[in-house]
Amino acid sequence: MFRTGNKRKRVVAGFALVVAFLVIFISISSQQRCSAEGKGSDYESIELFTDVMAIIKKSYVEEVDTKKLIYGAINGMLASLDPHSSFMPPDTYKEMKIDTKGAFGGLGIEITVKDGILTVISPIEDTPAFKAGIKAGDQILKIDDKFTKDLNINDAVKRMRGQKGTSVVLMIMREGLDKPKEYTLVRDIIQIKSVRSRLLDNGFGYVRIAQFQEKTDEDLGKALKSLQEENKGTLSGLVLDLRNDPGGLLDQAVRVADHFIEDGLIVYTEGREKDSKMQFMAKKGGKEPSYPIVVLINGGSASASEIVAGALQDHKRAIIMGTQSFGKGSVQTIIPLSDDSGLRLTTALYYTPSGRSIQAKGITPDIVVERMEIPKETEKKDMLHLREKDLENHFESGNIENPNKKEDKKDEKKEKAASLKIDDNLKNDYQVMRALDLLKGWEILKKIGAPK
Repeated sequence: MFRTGNKRKRVVAGFALVVAFLVIFISISSQQRCSAEGKGSDYESIELFTDVMAIIKKSYVEEVDTKKLIYGAINGMLASLDPHSSFMPPDTYKEMKIDTKGAFGGLGIEITVKDGILTVISPIEDTPAFKAGIKAGDQILKIDDKFTKDLNINDAVKRMRGQKGTSVVLMIMREGLDKPKEYTLVRDIIQIKSVRSRLLDNGFGYVRIAQFQEKTDEDLGKALKSLQEENKGTLSGLVLDLRNDPGGLLDQAVRVADHFIEDGLIVYTEGREKDSKMQFMAKKGGKEPSYPIVVLINGGSASASEIVAGALQDHKRAIIMGTQSFGKGSVQTIIPLSDDSGLRLTTALYYTPSGRSIQAKGITPDIVVERMEIPKETEKKDMLHLREKDLENHFESGNIENPNKKEDKKDEKKEKAASLKIDDNLKNDYQVMRALDLLKGWEILKKIGAPK
C-alpha cells in the first residue's frame, strides 16, 4: 500500500463531538467549494446521524460508550468507500507507523479485501506466514474462532498480531483446494529486511526487495555498490526480484526506479483534489550503468513494486518476467486526526509513464514464466541426459593426452566456483534461473555482435 506523510489539521468549532467527527469526513478540502444546496444536504445528514445517536444513547438496552459509537460510525463510512480506505484508532495508527519502519510483532502477511473476502496480497519473506506456506491470493476465512466475513482489515490485523511465541490458527481457502485448510502459525517479531542481494555467476547480480520502507532507496544503493565491488567492476546484468512485494512507500518506489532511469516520468497520480495530481520525474540521471535488467513479478507484487516494474517496462529499461501482478493502483494518504487516530484514505490513482492505470489490472510481464520447482541433482537423471558413456558396449576414451587439459581443468574449476555463488534457494528457483538464462543470452548476443 502507499503511505504519504501529508499532515492535515482540521479545526471544526461550534459543534458537538459527534458533529465534529463527521465534518472532518464530509468537508475535507472541499467545504468552500460546496454549493448552498450541497451544504444543506450534508448538514441534513449530520442531523439524521445525531438523531440516531441520541435515540441509541437514550433507548438502547445497555449503556453505550459515545466514542465507541463514533468510531464504529467512522469505520462504516470508510468501509463503504473501497477496500483500502480505513479508520485507524490511536493504537492501530501507532502500529502503522511502526510498520513502515520495518519492525512489528505478528505473522508477516499483507492483506486486503477482495470481492468481500479477506485476501492475502503476499506473505512477507522469512516471516512465520512465509515459512508456513501461506501464498498470495489465499483467502482467510477464519482467524482462530472468528470468521472474517464481518471483520475489517484493521480488526483482522489486530487478531493476527500479538506477543511473540503465541500461536494463531488461520483457515485458508486456496485455488485448487477442495476444502479449506487450517494453518497454525507462531507469532514472531517481524524484522523486515527490505533489500537482500548476492552475486550470481559470471558477474550477474541479484537484488530482492521485500517491501518499500523508509530506507529502501538507501539500502538498494549500498547493495548495488557492494555487488559492483564484489564483481570487481560493472555488473553484466541484474535480476531485480519484486515477487511477493506488497508495496510500501510511494517516494521509495520513485527513488528505486530513479536508480535505473536516466530521465523522464516515473509515475503520476490523478485525483479530485489539486494536491493529489502529482508527477514524479527521474532526477539521478540513471545512477546505475546501463546493464540489462530482468524484473521478476507475480500475483503478490502490488502497489509500489508495480510502480517500479511499470516504469522500467515503459522506459524499455528492463524485461518484465513472471506472472501478472496484483493490480493495486491506488494511492492512500495518511491523515492524522486530533485524538492521535488517523485516516487511511484513497485520494488518487497512479499511472505508469505511458498512461496505463494498473488498478485492478496489474502489470503484464513481457515474458510469462510460471513458478516451478527445479528437481534436485539426484532427480535430474533421465533420458534427456543420456550420454555416450551410458550406452551398453560404448567405446572407452583413448589415452592420448589433451594439450589443453590444464586449461580445461582451470575452466572447470572456474565454472564450479561460479556456480557455488548461487545458493540452493536461488538455484532451485525456476523463475530466477530463467531470468539469469535470459541475461546470459543477452550477453552472448552482445559479444557476437548480433543486430539490434
